[in-house]
Order: sequence, then structure tokens, then C-alpha cells
Amino acid sequence: MKPSTTATLLACTAVHVQAFSDSSPFILFSTAKLPPAPSDAQLQTSSQVLAAAKSLLASCPTTRYILVSQPNMHAADFRATDSSNSGTGNSCRMPNLCRAVRAAGENASWSVAEVIGQVSGRPLAEYVAQACEARGVEAKLDKIELKHLPAAAEGTKRERERREVLGDNDHELGQLLEILDGDYTVMVYSDPNEFKAYQPDFVEPVHTDMKRWSEELELAARQMSNSTSRLPLFEKYQFFTPGIFMSFIVLGVVLSILGAGLKALASLEVSYGAFDKEMGPAAQKKQM
Repeated sequence: MKPSTTATLLACTAVHVQAFSDSSPFILFSTAKLPPAPSDAQLQTSSQVLAAAKSLLASCPTTRYILVSQPNMHAADFRATDSSNSGTGNSCRMPNLCRAVRAAGENASWSVAEVIGQVSGRPLAEYVAQACEARGVEAKLDKIELKHLPAAAEGTKRERERREVLGDNDHELGQLLEILDGDYTVMVYSDPNEFKAYQPDFVEPVHTDMKRWSEELELAARQMSNSTSRLPLFEKYQFFTPGIFMSFIVLGVVLSILGAGLKALASLEVSYGAFDKEMGPAAQKKQM
């Protein structure tokens, strides 16, 4: 590794906080020495980061792996709060995490400030299990989901709330790192904002009412179905409805009219010579 991981993060996050709104950082550090990463670029896709992480974990360097999910995390959450002392450990917004990365050293840590795309812990966990099983090592996997960070712009009230939640999450992560013993590897990742659906404040009550209403309808339908399931066939179903009765009446009237018409046509009697042309003297007088 060329530069220090934390220093690289702090340098890259000195740019605008919203440089890549759909990106998130990825951090990996371990108590064991790691092989060189395929790339030190601080802007990579999720597939590149996943492939690089797999190459670092291919040798199953430790027996314990901690997957830390921090939703809605940005690289700016690791930047210095004061540019004048950006090189000090207290300037990091997550001091416990930054301190752990520094303690791991350049040869046991790797990070990417801007990861474009979704980074999930499932493929990492599956790969670690397969790699360690292939080497005959029984690996222990732990997954920690920290509290979701609220999205807010710089200088707003919600930005202060975001920093408070970030501080609480860092404190929780610091307590975990203090009790860890033996060899371990920690991976911190986050899903980008674009994979988080927007939920307004009034959605939850509305969804709750709709869910309760649908449950009541489903319960009523189930009770009705149970009450009528044991009835006889002619009591359970109605075979002669008012609509069918009216259709029979109309059909009877139409058939009676049709029958009367056919009977009238059949009753007509006309002789065979009624339509023959007259050729006698009477016909000649009519022509004159």
C-alpha cells in the first residue's frame, strides 16, 4: 500500500460532500498482513471493489470476520472536521474507526473512498466461508448493522442530527473493537443513497391503517368461508336468482310472439291458380 489508508480517505473527502451522491466508502482492515490490493484508486465500481476484497481475503488471513453495515454512509463522514488539523486522530468524524485503521497499518488495511454501486455483505460472507473452508480453517462471521444515518445537507439541523447518530454508531463500533481478541478482519461498507427509497413522515400511519383494514377484510372473508363451507349444496349456492327469473319471463313472451307469427303464416290458404294470368274474354275487355 502506498499512502496511509486513513490519510487517503481524508484527502479524498476534502472535496465537496456531494461529489458522488450515489457512492459510498468501503474500508477493510485486519490484524494480519494483507497482500497488495489490485488498485489504490479511490473511485471504483462495486464489482471492482468486490473483486479486490476477494483477492485480499483469498488466503483466509484470520479466523474471525466482522461485516459492519452503515447505511447511508459517505466518504465525507471520515473527513476532518477542521482542515487545520486534518492529520490528527481527533479530527475524524468517526475517531474509533479511524484509530483502528491507523493501528492496522498500511500493510493490513485497504479502503476506497467512492464506490459506485451497491456493496452487499452477503457475497463477501459467502466468499470468506468458501475460502476458509477450502483451507481447512473454521472461520467465524459476525454481521453488525449500525443505525441508518439521516440524509441532510451541510449546515442544517438534520446535519447535526446526522453527526450525533454517526458519533453513536462510532462509539458502538469502538466498544466492539475493544473487546475483540485474537486475529480478526473488519469490513465496513454501505449501500448508496439511490438504493434507499424515500419515505415521507406520513407514510407509516397510512400504511398501518391500510394494513389493519386489509387484515380485517381477510379475517371477515375467512370467517364467512368457514361458516358456509359445511352447508348443503342448494343452501350454499343460489341457483335461481331474480335475474334468471326475469330472463325466463322475457324469453316466454318472445317465444309466444314468435309462435303466434309462425301459426298465422301457416294458416294462410291460397289456391294454386290464384296467381295464373287470365286469358279469357273478360281479360281482353279489361285490357281495352
